[in-house]
Amino acid sequence: MTLKEAVLKSLEDINNITNYLTVLNHINVNNYYDFGVAKTPGSTISAVLGDFIRNGDTRVKRIKQNGATYSYYLTKNEQNIGIEVLSGDAITPIAKTTKSNKIKTYEERDLHKLLSSYLKNADTYSKTIFHEQSNGKDNNQIWTHPDMIGIKFLNLQTKASQNFLKSINRIDTFKLTSYELKREINSDSELKKAFFQAVSNSSWANYGYLVALEFSDSLIEEMARLNQSFGIGIIELNANPYQSKVLYPSVFRDLDFKTIDKLCKMNKEFEKFIEQTEKLMTASEKYVSGAEKELDELCDGYFANDSEVESYCVEKYIPTNPE
Repeated sequence: MTLKEAVLKSLEDINNITNYLTVLNHINVNNYYDFGVAKTPGSTISAVLGDFIRNGDTRVKRIKQNGATYSYYLTKNEQNIGIEVLSGDAITPIAKTTKSNKIKTYEERDLHKLLSSYLKNADTYSKTIFHEQSNGKDNNQIWTHPDMIGIKFLNLQTKASQNFLKSINRIDTFKLTSYELKREINSDSELKKAFFQAVSNSSWANYGYLVALEFSDSLIEEMARLNQSFGIGIIELNANPYQSKVLYPSVFRDLDFKTIDKLCKMNKEFEKFIEQTEKLMTASEKYVSGAEKELDELCDGYFANDSEVESYCVEKYIPTNPE
């Protein structure tokens, strides 16, 4: 049978709401489909299930679980499941898998590599800032530190134009950006708390962004209002980082060097990032490539290809079809 048929057959056999990992396990146990040398069959199953919903195929339905994940079931089995489960009033029974019966989900910091890959593709160097490694006894450091920082250098083609710009105003050769990451934002209160955390954490930077894997559609108008009022941009991250979208752009601001100095004193990793940035900007032509390599090594890792992205999302339980 085809993979699509194997998925439908497994949903019929399970006869309950279930997730893509359980469907994959059922297919493998019953030899419904041979994945061959496929490296990420879980991502494939997740995509097939998502396609049923996106294409309006009435044979399959889904309900949302915690952590931006979904459970699926056959429409014809709906009467066997129970209204209390479908409405979320009862604990959702998930069919057992050979590995674990516990629903696993991803951590917020698992999203950092997705964002760093998206930014690297846009010629932006980025680095995670661990607020728990900072000096001081401030319990509210999460309102001081960005989750990630990024820098993009102005790419002029000729040495003459590069040197000319540097001689006029070195600050114009780069732009610094602050990023505040969240797993998902589903309510107005969640949006406001995360947004103003981004406002607080990005006061020093040229640009500030709030980033999440999922935003509720009901928040579009409020996101637009907040963006217009405070200038913080919003990025909708995607499990395929190269499909991430800037929903609202950030407004440019001058750098706040006093706050940058404060953050350098508080956090050694932030200080190293600033030091390496300065080293690259002031390097002579002979040493530019070496300085670029040092900055790249200091920054967060990123994916080399799509297979790495898929494997990572499966490993970290990041939903590949959150919409």
